[in-house]
Amino acid sequence: MSVHTMETLALFDSAPYQNAFSARVIAVSEQGIALEHTLFYPTGGGQPGDTGHFILPDGSRVDITGTVRDPVLRSIIWHQVERCPDQLAAGMQVDASLDWERRYQHMKMHTCLHLLCSIIDAPVTGCSISADKGRLDFDLPEMTLDKETITRDLNELIQQAHQIKTLSMPASEYSTLLQITRTQAVAPPVIQGSVRVIEIAGIDIQPCGGTHVTNTEEIGRVFCEKIEKKSKHNRRVILRFE
Repeated sequence: MSVHTMETLALFDSAPYQNAFSARVIAVSEQGIALEHTLFYPTGGGQPGDTGHFILPDGSRVDITGTVRDPVLRSIIWHQVERCPDQLAAGMQVDASLDWERRYQHMKMHTCLHLLCSIIDAPVTGCSISADKGRLDFDLPEMTLDKETITRDLNELIQQAHQIKTLSMPASEYSTLLQITRTQAVAPPVIQGSVRVIEIAGIDIQPCGGTHVTNTEEIGRVFCEKIEKKSKHNRRVILRFE
């Protein structure tokens, strides 16, 4: 199969809570291992790529250290390894499992950052997510933010148990999508003619390709650890799980 005709079907959009699957290997290269479909989320939108492992037909284990999209052929997702076994080749069927605890923490924090967007009325200039914390950078010329107020308001929203819905909008409505996009640096990705949108009913709606929980109550308690002045027009808000 030519690399130009390959495509990895992303299952993490439709099944964010599934953490194990079987798939056929379609390519092995210095970039990693590509499967016909995957639950592994590739690095993007501030969310790290998933880690986990494959089990080969002979029972051997291959640890996946990260997941990325191909820099040129964006439809291909590479599962990165420290060393690829000699026996692993295209056509082989593997059983795969995510590091679920890490992924679920990413899902909770990513959703929490959408809530943070809803309570700070300013464009977002940067984002980073990890298993224990997350941060957003805002275009704010004045220091008007308060840690205690952010912590209180976020936990109130979380405890209200808002449902999170995943919608799809046609790329023809791109101008409308840009108007609701808070992130200045990255335009919403168009995949197969549509843009994925995350809606927290009555709270926030944003184009987003990341993985999320289905109810804010799942996030648990969080607190605003720090607010930093990064530049004249940049304020960084760092959140942690309690």
